[in-house]
Amino acid sequence: MDLARNEISARLASPIVELRQYTLKPGRRETLIDLFDREFIESQEATGMTIIGQFRDLDRPDIFVWMRGFEDMTARKEALSAFYGGPVWAEHRDAANATMIDSDDVLLLKPAWPGAGFDVQRLRRPAPGKVENQSENNCLPGIIEIQIHHLRRGAEAGFANRFETEAVPLLAENGMRLLGAFISE
Repeated sequence: MDLARNEISARLASPIVELRQYTLKPGRRETLIDLFDREFIESQEATGMTIIGQFRDLDRPDIFVWMRGFEDMTARKEALSAFYGGPVWAEHRDAANATMIDSDDVLLLKPAWPGAGFDVQRLRRPAPGKVENQSENNCLPGIIEIQIHHLRRGAEAGFANRFETEAVPLLAENGMRLLGAFISE
């Protein structure tokens, strides 16, 4: 029983994460979000992906940010092949692509230290188009900040160690919660 729970926990923690930032045609973000909510979340999850979250960039109205996770690199390859070779993507890709200028800004990531991955086990996604009481329904409330630090090759381990030992306690002291910390896969 513990083995099954650990396997589920590993999948839900998403040890391999894609951070995707799409540049969209002006005014098309809500169109893509509606399509994404309606067609792409459940169909990607059916292939073994975990849709971690999707975000509206508050400073850039034509950017759509989203994250998806995978159990490992083999599962990623299989899930991507299944989704992009499947009927849902074939039916809706033209509509999705019509909203986009660029979809190539993708970072492939892994947890920066043991336990730094996302733990999404207790969270659930609100129904599309519904605004729910986030705290009662285990949704993340408020604003989520994503920071990207571009480092010289080889500097990741030192940066991750300093971030864990110095920055994470400061965040906690200021009432913030770290949801995850990642480095390049």
